Amino acid sequence: WLGALRFDNLALRSLPVDDSEEGGPRTVPGACFARVRPSPLQNPRLVAMSLPALALLGLEAPAADPAAAEAELAPVFSGNRVPAGAEPAAHCYCGHQFGSFAGQLGDGAAMYLGEVLGPGGERWEIQLKGAGVTPFSRQADGRKVLRSSIREFLCSEAMFHLGIPTTRAGTCVTSDSKVVRDVFYDGNPKNERCTVVLRIASTFIRFGSFEIFKPPDEYTGRKGPSVDRNDIRIQMLDYVISTFYPEIQEAYSDNTIQRNAAFFKEITKRTARLVAEWQCVGFCHGVLNTDNMSIVGLTIDYGPFGFMDRYDPEHICNGSDNTGRYAYNKQPEICKWNLGKLAEALVPELPLEISQLILEEEYDAEFEKHYLQKMRKKLGLIQLELDEDSKLVSELLETMHVTAGDFTNIFYLLSSFSVDIDPSKFEDFLEELTSQCASVEELKVAFKPQMDPRQLSMMLMLAQSNPQLFALIGTKANINKELERVEQFSKLQQLTADDLLSRNKRHWKEWLEKYRVRLQKETESVGNADAWNTDRVKVMHSNNPKYILRNYIAQNAIEAAENGDFSEVRNVLKLLEHPFQEAEGFQEVKEDAEEEGATATAAVCAEETRSRQSYCSKPPLWASELCVT
Repeated sequence: WLGALRFDNLALRSLPVDDSEEGGPRTVPGACFARVRPSPLQNPRLVAMSLPALALLGLEAPAADPAAAEAELAPVFSGNRVPAGAEPAAHCYCGHQFGSFAGQLGDGAAMYLGEVLGPGGERWEIQLKGAGVTPFSRQADGRKVLRSSIREFLCSEAMFHLGIPTTRAGTCVTSDSKVVRDVFYDGNPKNERCTVVLRIASTFIRFGSFEIFKPPDEYTGRKGPSVDRNDIRIQMLDYVISTFYPEIQEAYSDNTIQRNAAFFKEITKRTARLVAEWQCVGFCHGVLNTDNMSIVGLTIDYGPFGFMDRYDPEHICNGSDNTGRYAYNKQPEICKWNLGKLAEALVPELPLEISQLILEEEYDAEFEKHYLQKMRKKLGLIQLELDEDSKLVSELLETMHVTAGDFTNIFYLLSSFSVDIDPSKFEDFLEELTSQCASVEELKVAFKPQMDPRQLSMMLMLAQSNPQLFALIGTKANINKELERVEQFSKLQQLTADDLLSRNKRHWKEWLEKYRVRLQKETESVGNADAWNTDRVKVMHSNNPKYILRNYIAQNAIEAAENGDFSEVRNVLKLLEHPFQEAEGFQEVKEDAEEEGATATAAVCAEETRSRQSYCSKPPLWASELCVT
């Protein structure tokens, strides 16, 4: 089956490669890649595969003998057997991590296998993530484990089917080989299974790839491994632009500066549109370092990501992000900051005064335009584009925030709201809408203070008496957030469920009235209101997902897989391939079965359906305890 893979490894022919056989972590100067060999695993076996992703490589679903195909995939996509034509290599790059330049990073666990030509001649780079040690592994072992690999595999495919530019995942292969991991860095290590994900993209080159030329950083003192090698920077620009932006190469073939400026303008706009898409589905990346930013505008490197449940503009998905640098509402400005670092890395081939002007002129405008276009579709505003729409969106998000509404489910429900809804149905709709807001119990968990009162008191005193020392061990923002939690938690002790429901209904009534007025303007501008409403609902249903990869859904699949049952990973993958529609087998179970013995069967089916329906419900209380680092 894998004989269909046609390799043509253009990147290794176009960019300098370190052919040294020297093992172990090391600095790799003067090269963009270093040749490596995957380390074999014991008893590799397939957890799941994405047929739509594998089809990009010309691998069609094997109808005749799927079991044999699965058996063929595992040794190749675990790294145990290198396919003919593959040339394993690790990519060298640097990066600004949490705002500080970290020097050489590179593919510490991922390996480029080569570039496969798809059925239509398109070129796909394939990578094995978790295949063993490379020169860039530093003190690590080059391995990934089952839980992180399942998350990356599922989210890569989920994002694609949501229509968001992303790298893809073809397979997830686990093994009997074990590594030790301290999951929460709390001194409680455990053995976990080594697992490998097959990643697929047009390229995995990133902003940090151009930072290998950086001279010693003024703050950290670290430098790139290829300082003063502008010849390689020119090679990289020629390769990236001619391969992935051929229309720009063709338009500016006789003027390098103009060509490079056009390239920077295009990646600026792609990045702005990408982060706008993230914001519109409540996706948080978690680690938006410059080495995790794709040079072609894809979502790349899925680590401590998370889809937001309860709407909170300051939501932090990464348990290691103590300062909230990569919080949900910070993503647009952080991506702009990262583009600024890319601009610095392109000097002298693109003067900074040109790139900075492009960044200021293009990024914010492109983000705001794309974000509002997408939000209009999510609200079914398909006929008119009014200046007031931006305010309507802001007021919706504020209402979601004050009522602690579920971001995904509330948008999905809005498609069943109509301009001429009658009063009794309006009350039913309001009930359904407020059922997607957090309960008193859920709010108590969300706002539970995280500091011991004595510790908080000490930090407050320290902030007053010794600001310099305080700055070393805490931040004003963190203390203010904790004070806000204490205040909210105190108020919640007096709040009843009825009071909360009444308050939430009042907030939603106010916003829904504004929404109804705005929809009325749509109907007044069309000839056929029924046809408009049909189109409106269709657009809303194709822009507001019913299913997203919530943390608790991933966790259920991970726990089953860790116990040897891969069926839940495969079920969730199937679900995420159709995020905008009711999946087959997820319909309500009819309770009026009359045949003898049908009651017991219906009870079993009902339990199964209840379980499956939870994929689109608010997360259970235990989910709030999940911490992804």
